[in-house]
Amino acid sequence: MPIVVRLDVELARRKMSVGEFAERVGLTPANVAVLKNGRAKAVRFATLDAMCRVLGCQPGDLLEWVDDEDAPDGGAGDEG
Repeated sequence: MPIVVRLDVELARRKMSVGEFAERVGLTPANVAVLKNGRAKAVRFATLDAMCRVLGCQPGDLLEWVDDEDAPDGGAGDEG
């Protein structure tokens, strides 16, 4: 998927634990893990707003678009 979640980078910059972040944003630690590990298929704007408020950042600090061709696997297997 061409959208990469950089939540781990922002948490590390602030030395914030997943548990503290989850509590402050209103997510379960399991849902934070889904975001951190790139398994999320969608993020609600309200959740993104809360994440940015807690971290004091912009959405672009958390989300990055990467061209499929630049992905490590070269985008192989995406289309038949």
